[in-house]
Amino acid sequence: MRQYGQAPVLSSEEGAGVAALVFRAGPLLCALRLDEVIETMRPLETRPLAGTPAFVRGISVLRGVPTPVIDVSRLLGGGSAEPERYIAVRTDRGAVAFGTGPVLGVREVDAEPSGGHPALLGGGNSRLVAGVGTYGAEPLLLLQSMRAVPDDVWEAAAAAGAAP
Repeated sequence: MRQYGQAPVLSSEEGAGVAALVFRAGPLLCALRLDEVIETMRPLETRPLAGTPAFVRGISVLRGVPTPVIDVSRLLGGGSAEPERYIAVRTDRGAVAFGTGPVLGVREVDAEPSGGHPALLGGGNSRLVAGVGTYGAEPLLLLQSMRAVPDDVWEAAAAAGAAP
């Protein structure tokens, strides 16, 4: 994983789950599996993309490729927040940039499958969350990046000439 800027590597608990990049998304604490993360960077210029849900900030050019940008806080219902970092992630249909708060670092995350928390993750958000765990005394959502971008966003990106 390439990083612009240094995120500290947090101490990991031995044998406790999956390596993940931990970050804030508004009031929420989230993580992405490290094998899904391409790189982290400062936010780039982002242009609005018409016809997309409110959680889509628009399109940015990452390494020469127009890429959809998702506001993770808004996506998960935590309200919109100005991103401090972009996290580029792999999906089945191409790279996506997640607009997030500060990146806290890499650590082993142990999260229960989200199917065990229907009251917490009911509705559409349950397909975005692979599991729920803790980070210190805070709840942590382990995200499934490849499910975070609905088909209508890819269609709007393709219409704008931005999809791979």
